[in-house]
Amino acid sequence: MAGLVRMSLDSPEEVRPFEDGRGRMELVNREGGGVGRGTFEPGWQWSKHVKPIAGTESCRASHTGYVVSGRMKVVMDDGQEEEFGPGDFMVCPPGHDAWVLGDEACVIIDWQGFADYAKRS
Repeated sequence: MAGLVRMSLDSPEEVRPFEDGRGRMELVNREGGGVGRGTFEPGWQWSKHVKPIAGTESCRASHTGYVVSGRMKVVMDDGQEEEFGPGDFMVCPPGHDAWVLGDEACVIIDWQGFADYAKRS
């Protein structure tokens, strides 16, 4: 039986900055996968600030997360769209673009989808 584990996203094992200083992803890793805190600054958009890192036409990660603060709009490749804000639980399958709404950073805790997110080769 495993014992207690304490890790902090305030002291992450890895930090991955987005293009143009528009935010970062902080990651702690466990056997079952990584948990990340994404901080998306005002003006951030996946297609501008992560697409050059990912090299795909849309985000191919599947996200399961919780929005701590700020607002984000997600538009799927098929046209479905949704806005997420503080307190929202989100499930977002692969094939989307997303951007921050307003002038407040959007902070999301994601326990599925950040393991390779914005990872540079």
